[in-house]
Amino acid sequence: QVQLVESGGGLVQAGGSLGLSCAASGRTSSTYTVGWFRQAPGKEREFVAAISSSGRLTLYTDSVKGRFTISRDMTKNTAYLQMNGLKPEDTAVYYCAADPVYRSTYYIDHPYGMGYWGKGTLVTVSS
Repeated sequence: QVQLVESGGGLVQAGGSLGLSCAASGRTSSTYTVGWFRQAPGKEREFVAAISSSGRLTLYTDSVKGRFTISRDMTKNTAYLQMNGLKPEDTAVYYCAADPVYRSTYYIDHPYGMGYWGKGTLVTVSS
């Protein structure tokens, strides 16, 4: 079992930055792929970014490339999503998720494709 707790959401103006954290616990949580997904009001959940257990592999959805950075600190068992150049369309509840394997682009078409989920943190970007 892996438990995930997100933090760092809030309100920010367009063009601003925000950093999200995902603290993982569980005996093997450090060996899992970690992903960030988001769900805007009235919309389907979508993939945002993922990072492999080693941290060497990352994947981003096209709309956040060059603006968002996913990373992880193995010593703290924590993953991060640094969001720069935020836009109103980035407004959503952001969820952290974990998967025992790295499935690369599978997550783009399967936004519920990870086995463990946090409860989410709200990010609101004002125009």
